[in-house]
Amino acid sequence: MPQLETATFLPQLVWLLISFAILYLLMAKLALPRVAEVVDGRRKRLEHDLEEAARLKRETEKAIADYEQALASARAKAQTIAGETRTRIAAEQAAVRAKLEAEISERTKAAEASILAAKQQALASLQSVAAQAASDVVARLSGTAPSNDAVEAAVAQALAKRSA
Repeated sequence: MPQLETATFLPQLVWLLISFAILYLLMAKLALPRVAEVVDGRRKRLEHDLEEAARLKRETEKAIADYEQALASARAKAQTIAGETRTRIAAEQAAVRAKLEAEISERTKAAEASILAAKQQALASLQSVAAQAASDVVARLSGTAPSNDAVEAAVAQALAKRSA
């Protein structure tokens, strides 16, 4: 094996050092800077992407907070509108109810007055019919017709005892 031959060992060692130095310089000056640029570019792009993701996350959280605030505001406004509507409808119903109750009360009073007048008229006609019937009965039984004033007084007295 030529590598192990001691006579060529020193030139091989020199060429090894020269090759190593050339490869070291090529790597240090050409390859490693390019690799470093690629790694640095990837690191910068990764940092930029992470910053962009964080910014988008903050914007999303802000949008969600704004949405929730708007939703809460809309709910509160809806509750207020519903309460106002309930109050307005209750007031309208109360006004209609009061109007109807007043009208019913008025009609009831009119009906009671009408019933009272009809009762009075019926009692008055009943009194005259009873007086006429009593006069006819006395005339048939006794053969003489009693005076109208006496018959009416007797009927009125009998009706007064009955109603008391």
